[in-house]
Amino acid sequence: MSARRVWQALLIALAALPALITVVEVRAGVADPADYLTRQSGWWALAWLLATLTVSPLVAALHAPALLPFRRTLGLTAFAYASAHLSVYVAQVAPTPSVVLDDLIGSPYIVAGFAAWLLLLPLAVTSSKYWMKRLGRTWARLHRLIYPAVALGCLHYLWLTKSDYREPALFALLAALLLAWRVWRWRRRAGTP
Repeated sequence: MSARRVWQALLIALAALPALITVVEVRAGVADPADYLTRQSGWWALAWLLATLTVSPLVAALHAPALLPFRRTLGLTAFAYASAHLSVYVAQVAPTPSVVLDDLIGSPYIVAGFAAWLLLLPLAVTSSKYWMKRLGRTWARLHRLIYPAVALGCLHYLWLTKSDYREPALFALLAALLLAWRVWRWRRRAGTP
C-alpha cells in the first residue's frame, strides 16, 4: 500500500471520528438527541468545509502539491456531515410537512443552510476524476460554488445562534481570510495590484 493511500485511510478514519463520538454521546444519553445531532453535524460540516478551503493555502505556503488529493476527501466529508445535518432536521419535521414551508418562509437561516447544501450537491456528484475529465474547464468553474456555500454556511450558523456569537464569528472570520487569500492570489496572477 502506498504512503498516499495510508494517509488517505487515516484521513477518512479521522473524518469519521466526530460522527462516532456523537453517536456514542447520544447513546449515553443527552437531553435532546435530535437537537444535539443537528448541532454536531452542522458544526462539523462547516469545520470540514473550512478544512477543504485550507488545503490550497497550505499547498502554496509549504510547496506541497502532494496535499491536493486530500482536498476531495475533505470536501466529501463536509458534504456527508452537511447531508446528515439536513437529514436530522428533515426527520424532525417530516411528520408535519407544513413546518418545512413555515421554516422556509419565516426562518432565513433555514434558507441559507439549505441553499449551502444545494450548492455543495453538484460538487459532491462531480468530485470524481471521471467528471473532471468529462467537464474539462467547466469543472473548475463549477467547483467555485464552494465559496458561496461556505459564506451561506457561516451565515446559517450566525443567524441560528441565539446568544454567544464567538464561535460562529470565528468560523466566519476564518472563511473570510481563506476567501481573501484566494482573491489576493487571483489578482496577483492577473497582475492586478
